[in-house]
Amino acid sequence: MAVFSYKGRNRDGAEVSGQVEAATAAMAATQLSTDGVIPINIEEVIAKAESAGSKEIQIKLFQKISLDELIMFSRQMYSLTKAGVPITRAMRGLANTVQNPLLVETLSDLANDLEKGHELSSALAKHPKVFSELYVSMIHVGENTGQLDDAFRQMASYLELERQTVKQVKQATRYPMFVMIAIAAAITLINIVVIPQFKNIFVSFGGEMPLPTKILVSISDFMVNWWYLLLGGLLLALVSFYRWKKSSSGRMVWDRRKLKFPIIGPIIYRTILARFSRTFSIVLKAGVPIEQGLAIVANAVGNKHIGTKVASMRQGIERGESFTQTAHQTEMFSPLVMQMLAVGEETGRVDQMLEEAAGFYEQEVEYDLKNLTSAIEPILIVAIGIMVLILALGVFLPLWELNETIN
Repeated sequence: MAVFSYKGRNRDGAEVSGQVEAATAAMAATQLSTDGVIPINIEEVIAKAESAGSKEIQIKLFQKISLDELIMFSRQMYSLTKAGVPITRAMRGLANTVQNPLLVETLSDLANDLEKGHELSSALAKHPKVFSELYVSMIHVGENTGQLDDAFRQMASYLELERQTVKQVKQATRYPMFVMIAIAAAITLINIVVIPQFKNIFVSFGGEMPLPTKILVSISDFMVNWWYLLLGGLLLALVSFYRWKKSSSGRMVWDRRKLKFPIIGPIIYRTILARFSRTFSIVLKAGVPIEQGLAIVANAVGNKHIGTKVASMRQGIERGESFTQTAHQTEMFSPLVMQMLAVGEETGRVDQMLEEAAGFYEQEVEYDLKNLTSAIEPILIVAIGIMVLILALGVFLPLWELNETIN
């Protein structure tokens, strides 16, 4: 469990500060509000050290817990808790049945923490690479409301929808990626093997090579003689891009730019909005306050740019603005969805309207993914045609000139 330093005001309006122990910053804010303190600033200062008997998970290279395993874990915990099996016993039993060493170690650590008297949500929060903040918050709400089994069921359903979306994206992009890889391999093979052979023929006849052929030969010579520089430069560029994307500023820029990519940008955007609507609906149905729910969802949408807009919605609600008004100011939603949210706010059924909005966006994403291949195919055909044209001009123009020289 982490320790958070806070500044705020008590019921009398006096400024107070101190430290509070909680699993997440959102839970710390909830705890302070219960104690009569309105938090102004909350920052994590230290992670509380455990006793010597507790083990820290060491995540090894290429070792992770898959989404399928997390779904199975949630489904099994739902069945066990609903049947009345003690949580510690359930954790120990699952640890003896799973095959993933990292999951076995995680479940063992969870059972150890539960035996020491820790809450399940606090134990889950110690494994952020396995359990997201949304997962921890949902379990925390389930513990406090006595509906832990329902919390596991809701998370299993949510993760299954995430898996279905990922599967659809992979299926839609498999063909274009295969074609692009084949084009890259063909260009490399032609420049390394084919063009050098033609170069020798052209040089042996002593004819003057046309400009397109000179360009192709120059590119081929560079690839043959300096291939290690090209490979090293490519690896360096990939590593630099990966590190830049992981930085705070780089991730913000990348998350904003990828929403503007041709063809796939709108699909990514609607996928994120569907995730926001579905996640926020689940959080509100669990009884989480709307301000705390927005803080949770801001970190769960998977896009820092959109997460910033969601955080601005929370700030607007804290200023006393309505949910629909803050949602309109972000300019994230279509007019149809805004009408749905307005109706939900007027009738007190925002969670249901969000669920319907999520279904609306998910249907659009499914339709777009089915037509993604047909949208990309013309672009790939044009790219292949340009490549063939360049190679044809570079190879056949000197052959025609050689034929004229011979004649």
